[in-house]
Amino acid sequence: MERFKDFLLGVVGVALGSLAISLAFTSQPVSAQAAYGSYVGAGGTLGVTQDGSGEGRQLGGVIAVRYKLLEAPFSLRTQALIGSSPAIVPTVSYDIPLGWQTDAYLGAGLVFANGDKPSPVGNKTSFALQPGIDYVVPNSNTVIFGNAIIAFDAYRNGGGTAVSVQGGVGLRF
Repeated sequence: MERFKDFLLGVVGVALGSLAISLAFTSQPVSAQAAYGSYVGAGGTLGVTQDGSGEGRQLGGVIAVRYKLLEAPFSLRTQALIGSSPAIVPTVSYDIPLGWQTDAYLGAGLVFANGDKPSPVGNKTSFALQPGIDYVVPNSNTVIFGNAIIAFDAYRNGGGTAVSVQGGVGLRF
């Protein structure tokens, strides 16, 4: 468990370090574009499923990072779910612009969860799909995000699919 906490802190450190470096080397003002841009955000998570022993439904926090690949409709995303048992969910997403300030996306990746109690997305490593939406507040660098994580064969006790929903606010960089 201690190694997992160190891994989680490392992921957050890399994300914040990347943010600091990108801000330090940005020499031109940000221009308006269709909900494109990388961001770091925070919000809440809700585990809506449970394992065979009735555990898994819970409220927690989420730290979300999106890195938008330039000129391509793909993003690298990572979400750290914080609760009674933490989990990390890195995904690669295909982004679909819905309007000037809104993107829908579908991501695929892995859930890394390793605890005695289930996180909102289970308690073992599993494959995950992540549908979601990002909305950029006009005339700002604020992003409102929401998504679901669907983790397959996610519980040690009883197997099954784990589903969680997340939402929060981010800052584009």
